[in-house]
Amino acid sequence: MLYLACPAPHTPWLPSEEFEGRSGAGMYGDFMAMVDANIDRVLTALREAGMDENTMVVFSSDNGPVWYDADVERFGHDASGGLRGMKGDAWEAGHRMPFIVKWPGKVAPASTSIHTLCFTDLFATIADITGKALPGGAAPDSYSFLPQLTGKAVTSARLPIVMPSANVTMMIRSGDWKLIDHLGSGGFSKPGRIEPGPGDPEGQLYNLVSDRGEQDNLYAEKPEIVSRLKAEMQEILDGNTSDFSDVPSEIKEMHR
Repeated sequence: MLYLACPAPHTPWLPSEEFEGRSGAGMYGDFMAMVDANIDRVLTALREAGMDENTMVVFSSDNGPVWYDADVERFGHDASGGLRGMKGDAWEAGHRMPFIVKWPGKVAPASTSIHTLCFTDLFATIADITGKALPGGAAPDSYSFLPQLTGKAVTSARLPIVMPSANVTMMIRSGDWKLIDHLGSGGFSKPGRIEPGPGDPEGQLYNLVSDRGEQDNLYAEKPEIVSRLKAEMQEILDGNTSDFSDVPSEIKEMHR
């Protein structure tokens, strides 16, 4: 197994001379082009070693871009792909990542999935692929997505995903719905947090199937969904779900 964590395109932006000016999107874009080239080096090495047909390659990222409206205007490029916000935000561009898998004979080329997953799910998925049982109490928040990769029927669903933004605004994604417990971006985009005025909703609720760009806040219109998601979030934060029932208390505390 190889885990390759590229420092690019994080700051400081330092593209090699051969990549300077290649992207047309400044040093950030040039550094991203350098990432692309280095991924190609990995794929080329697999082919040359005769390992490309029985190796699973996963490419992803750890957060969204720091890309302002001025950058979109200057370069004619939206690094967030139409999602709202940027790195650190509770909005989708803060944490919805590309997750690209190449696994010949297992994952159908050009196939897609709307399944929600978290990086913690890699633990259970790799165990599933290798046929190794996880030790008792290990990875309680990890769910195998092997069926989604291989196009098999999904027999169980993962718990909703709960996570904080840069300023500890909490959010939960459950099915089609996403609840953010404050107004504002919750992160780098301005304003980060807005105090509700008289009659304003206290948080944000979006249907990510019909409103991927998070433009229609349904918090006031869907109180029953807000209540359900708040309860689900608190259950997970308290470690009271069945998935956490056999986990030692010190590990539960780490997940609060």
